[in-house]
This record gives sequence, structure tokens and C-alpha cells, in this order.
Amino acid sequence: MSNAHSKEIQVVQIDQKLKEKLLGYLPKLVGRKILIVGDVGLDEYIMGDVRRISPEAPVPVLDVLQEDLRLGLAGNVAQNVSSLGGIPILVSVVGKDTGAEHLTQLFKTTNVSAQHLVVDPTRPTTRKVRVMAKHHHLVRFDYELRKYLSPETEARVLDSIKKVITEVEAVIVEDYAKGVISDSLVKELVALAKKHGKKILVDPHKTNRGDFYSGIDLLKPNFDEAMALSGISDEELKARPNQVFDIAQALQKQTGARELVITRGKDGMIIFSDQKVLQVPTYARQVFDVTGAGDTVIATLALSLAAGLTLTESCMLANFAAGVVVGHVGCVPCSTDELREYILDPS
Repeated sequence: MSNAHSKEIQVVQIDQKLKEKLLGYLPKLVGRKILIVGDVGLDEYIMGDVRRISPEAPVPVLDVLQEDLRLGLAGNVAQNVSSLGGIPILVSVVGKDTGAEHLTQLFKTTNVSAQHLVVDPTRPTTRKVRVMAKHHHLVRFDYELRKYLSPETEARVLDSIKKVITEVEAVIVEDYAKGVISDSLVKELVALAKKHGKKILVDPHKTNRGDFYSGIDLLKPNFDEAMALSGISDEELKARPNQVFDIAQALQKQTGARELVITRGKDGMIIFSDQKVLQVPTYARQVFDVTGAGDTVIATLALSLAAGLTLTESCMLANFAAGVVVGHVGCVPCSTDELREYILDPS
């Protein structure tokens, strides 16, 4: 395939007629089965007010008002698929601990099946504890093991994937570099997807090179991840006037992906596909927390593409969905009702 691109970016204009068209697509997302493979985690929030400094040390004292447990990492992707009307099938690994118990309870309340979670007693369930004063993060505690799975555990993950891949319409690889997504698992998953005609979308981790995800169909990094994945040094990029094009060309060559979506926060997304380069603008409300916005984007993209939308249309919906969730604190999924309301009035 050719990776050459025009050096011009065409900005997609979203008018009222296009909004109505997008609204008409929402029912098509319902019932689409999406396989999500990746690292799962538990997000814990301790929230309150800070009104004084501790007499014991020069640190703020948080008066705790609320504690909350939420699905994180690939779990958040799965609950976004569910909240938009899709059917998520999540394959991941948890420990045998209270974190896994909390996750199982949360899955029940969000219509995400825990049937294909592999239990490995030698690993802790990933947990991130955020301490917050109103919308401001004070500190975060991470409980995790950033290490690849044992051959035995990876084989069990692969067995779970084989059992369900024929019944899904698309596959999401959600890589948070906690150990579930390895080079060998990606190769096996790509082979299975090609065998059964399933599209693979990847939300990558910046610690890998692009060729780690060789054989996939669509790559969705943010701009910083794209820079790191491309392997092009900062010094080289500074001397290049068309940075984003050079990065895109390198990533498509390394991965073989025909489609590349680079998210750029408040600047929306840039789509590289079929030698076209399009920018989809964003219409964000007040941004409280960008945590989990990327999860919402990949979930919406997978559902939309599975429903037969074009990549550009899928990116428009994904951008609106991301605009919904950044207006909340923490990993909060985008519901169909919120998405519909936001498309009608993003102000």
C-alpha cells in the first residue's frame, strides 16, 4: 500500500444537516458486538474539600465527602460500548483480590460481562486511587504489576479470544502497558482477526514502537503517543515542517494500518485514510477531566464502523462522545441520550 499523503489538511465542516444525519445513525450502534482485549483496572476516587494544612507536615488535609469506584482502562472502553447500546465482550486478566471483586460488581451494574476475565492469583488487579479536592488531583496511588503475562496465563487469554471472535463485529486492542498486550498476543490476535474477517482497532501505548502492532487495520494514538511510536526523534521532528504527515507515514508503514486517527485534544482529530487527510474539529464544553476520553473515542469508533458508518462519520460521532465525557470528573461513559443531546447543542 502507498503511504503518500497530500500535505494539505481538509477541515470537515459540521452543519445542522450533518448533525441530523449523525443523529440518525445512533440506532445503528445498538446490538453491535465488540471484542475488547487489554488491560483492565479499577479506578477509585476519594473526593472532598481542602480547608487547612496539616499541623504534622506541610501538606493539605482533605475532608473526605465522597468515595467512588469506577471501571478503568479496558473496563471503561467496555462500559462505553455498553452505554452506547453495543454489546461488549471483554477479555482481560485480574488477580484474586478485593480489586477483582469490586470490578465484578461494577461490571454487573454496567451490563459488561465478566465471563471472560482470566484470574491470575500471582498478579494484583490494577487499581488507581485518585485523591481529589473538587476537580483538582492532589495525589494518585497505583497498585499494579507492569509485567507481561506468564505463558500459561497468556494461553488462557488466547483461548478466551478464540471462543468469542466469530460472534463479534470488530476487535479493540486496548494497550495500557500493564502486561496483557504482548507482541506474541498481537500476532495471534491479528491472525485470528484476518482469518475470521474482523477489523482490529488499536489504542496503543507510547512505550512501544509502531511495528509492535503490525497487521492491524486502524491505529488511534494521541499526538504524543504518535510521536513516540513513530521512532522519529524530537530533534528530527523539529527540522521537519510537516511533522504530522511524517509521523503518520512512519506509523502506517510500520503497522500496515490503512487507517490512522490521531487525536489532538481541543484540536479534534486528524484522519489519514486512502491518501486523504481530514481534520474533524471538536466542540468541547468546559473540560473538567480528560481521563478516559480516549477510551470513549475508540469505543465509539468501533461501534460506528461496525454499524457501517464511514471513518469520517465515525470520527465525528467519537469527537462528540469525547466532548461529553470531558465535562465529567473521572472515567464516566458516554450514554446515547447524552450524545444525542450534545450533538444537538454542544455549547
